[in-house]
Amino acid sequence: MANPRVSSDALAAFAVFADHLNMTRAAKELHISQPSLHSKLATLARELGRPLYLRAGNRLRLTADGERVARFARDHQERLELFLADLRGVPVTRPLVIASGHTAYLYLLGDVIRGMLSDRPGSLRPLHTNRQEMQAAVRSGQAHLGVFSLHVLPADLVTVPIARYPQMLLMPAEHPLASRRSLRLRDLAGAELVVPPPARPHRINLERALTDAGVGWTIAVEAEGLPMTLDFASLGVGLAVVAGCVEPPPGLVARPITDLPRVTFHAIHRPGALDDPRVADLFARVREAVPAPARRRAAR
Repeated sequence: MANPRVSSDALAAFAVFADHLNMTRAAKELHISQPSLHSKLATLARELGRPLYLRAGNRLRLTADGERVARFARDHQERLELFLADLRGVPVTRPLVIASGHTAYLYLLGDVIRGMLSDRPGSLRPLHTNRQEMQAAVRSGQAHLGVFSLHVLPADLVTVPIARYPQMLLMPAEHPLASRRSLRLRDLAGAELVVPPPARPHRINLERALTDAGVGWTIAVEAEGLPMTLDFASLGVGLAVVAGCVEPPPGLVARPITDLPRVTFHAIHRPGALDDPRVADLFARVREAVPAPARRRAAR
């Protein structure tokens, strides 16, 4: 049986569609009509002999084969652009995408983002995600690099530790525990804590550690994301456990909790991603931007 002929134009259109999962927005980005986009996607599915997406209620989602084709299509499009740019001797215009969360953006990646955008405006696009979204974006090719604290390392991605910090208790400067140089979990007995919503890794691990230590505590409030956590702590609603890279807002202090495990931030990419010199440069910038003591601790 002859190998199927796959249209590069249809692959490029599918990569854009996979980013949006919306015909209107994808067609607008491609500057074509919706019927034309639908025709390209139908042709690609027919050439491959696989359904690539389906409708679930009012939403579209990729099939498992569609996820694989989207990943290949993004790689294909990027390699083509790199080749043509090199052939013509012109810079690549498509931005690199980095996926991360509040803590890394605020305390680890600021210099990287400022430096790259200063050198070449538009060369980097930060994507705000949680852990699961970050890994999905890296796997699918939507992001070139992810930076996050990971408790479980994914087997299919390359993970490189770049920084390691103690966990700290954030509290008002006048709080009785603020006079201590360091704390243990038992010191949190009876504390009212600002915590993430249920099922978040930090919430699960903190609850488990407090339970194992026989420490009773209560929820002051559930906060989604670091900025909200810091806001509630600043308002005096409750105490918060944060990574040691977090700078306490005015009026708050942070003390290490010595019997909690350290938080390790990783740079995450797909195998072979560093073959692209632009991604390799971004990866090197990320590693160099982390303070040296945190790098040394991460390497242990």
